[in-house]
Amino acid sequence: MYSQKLMHAIPPSESNRGVTTLPIRGAMSDATPGKAVAIPPPSAEFLVLLTFAVDLIMIAAALVCATSSDKHLAFRTVASDIFRGPYSTYILTGIGVFMVTLGYMGGYNRQRFFSSTQSLQVVMKSTCAWMVVYLALSLAFKFQPPVSRYFFVFSFLNSLVFLSAWRLTFCHVLLESKWNVAFRKKAIVVGWSKESDILFDKILRDPGHAYEVIGCTPSAHGKFWVRPPSQVSILGDYHSLQEIMEEHKPDIAIMADLDPMMGEIIALANLCVRENVQFKVIPSYFQTLSSGLHLEHVSGVPVLGVSKLPLDHMFNRIVKRTVDVAGALVGLLISAPIILLFGYLIRRESPGPIFYSQARSGMGGKSFNIYKLRSMKLDADAKGARFAVENDPRCLKIGAFMRKWNIDEVPQFWNVLIGDMSLVGPRPERTENVKTLKGEITHYNARHFARPGVTGYAQVNGLRGNTDLTARLKYDLYYLENWSVFLDFYIMARTFLKQKNAY
Repeated sequence: MYSQKLMHAIPPSESNRGVTTLPIRGAMSDATPGKAVAIPPPSAEFLVLLTFAVDLIMIAAALVCATSSDKHLAFRTVASDIFRGPYSTYILTGIGVFMVTLGYMGGYNRQRFFSSTQSLQVVMKSTCAWMVVYLALSLAFKFQPPVSRYFFVFSFLNSLVFLSAWRLTFCHVLLESKWNVAFRKKAIVVGWSKESDILFDKILRDPGHAYEVIGCTPSAHGKFWVRPPSQVSILGDYHSLQEIMEEHKPDIAIMADLDPMMGEIIALANLCVRENVQFKVIPSYFQTLSSGLHLEHVSGVPVLGVSKLPLDHMFNRIVKRTVDVAGALVGLLISAPIILLFGYLIRRESPGPIFYSQARSGMGGKSFNIYKLRSMKLDADAKGARFAVENDPRCLKIGAFMRKWNIDEVPQFWNVLIGDMSLVGPRPERTENVKTLKGEITHYNARHFARPGVTGYAQVNGLRGNTDLTARLKYDLYYLENWSVFLDFYIMARTFLKQKNAY
């Protein structure tokens, strides 16, 4: 909370007052003689219709290819026969179910067209959901002739590849053409807080972001909690908001005042309604797990609070644990020869035990012993526990290689199998460090709401070893709030590709 820091609130800079709104990046200028006329951006409706049409073509192509991709299939290979007779049932039903699934999964939310990550997530989720529904329909209605298992496998793979390739290409074209600018919503911020800084920084770093901050005003108290960045214009004072909205015509007004009076909130909300502007509030009183905020009704009374996290639901926990057990068994089988090889190399360089165990803090703060291949000298902790640093003199020669490629972590598949850890989750910290960190870093213990992981979202983003623990916590909390089995697979895949700060 920042309420206790009111005395440090910053008044708006007089030098910035009255500055006009920042121009939208990528805005097209009027045509001038001798210059090519800029192509106007397409309408939102056109983009959605175009995406829908190409999706339909890609899905149809994927299913048609599946009917003739294996000699064991009962389908005819002549194109004219595929859409005739009983074979058309598989194609048309599959297309219909897939398009409905894409729509249900948010595949036609136009803001997702500009994010490659969100596009891939939608394709993966939709393809998996479609396969389950399509298979259930074929069994329930007993399609004739019976659907071959090869058809399902090739349909799944073809759809995944065709749709992913098309959506990623489309995303790249939109970003390169700067058409995404035309679909951004113009926002003004009332007051400026630490959360506003975070929001603005995220917007600047995301090329496919949905908003353009065109300026801000001080709060009703005439102050800012944090000085706005130099790129953000101060459009005027709080009492000129109506004139500011009439002049700049924003789509959204975001209240970032940390100490508003109820009357001020209602007045600003009413002003937004009159000016046809969306009204939003940055939830400053919820400094952690805020993406789980939901409005609930208790006996008819609206109550805002943090709802359950994804892993609080029993079904999600069962899915995650099933993936963990299967992954741990496969990991132990594959890693057995790796452990033998590197165990020999460790013993040859530094006689002594090849395994290293250490007490770590797990789910709910419960302590457990984590297992690793020893990557450091036997006396590495003689002067107390320390984070590993680049070119750490305590590290063995073979140990540096193991840490870079996460080979020292493979014995933790045993921790996963016995339930102390998960394949993916916040990395476990030493128990003695947790006692200190939970008092120094706000909400640090929230990362213990789930099992710790062999790898984690913070680690694949380079936050490991001697890096900022507060930044690492933000990634851990994001993972807890946005968990899905697809996010787990995404993190596991990136683990093998990212070696930043791996020392």
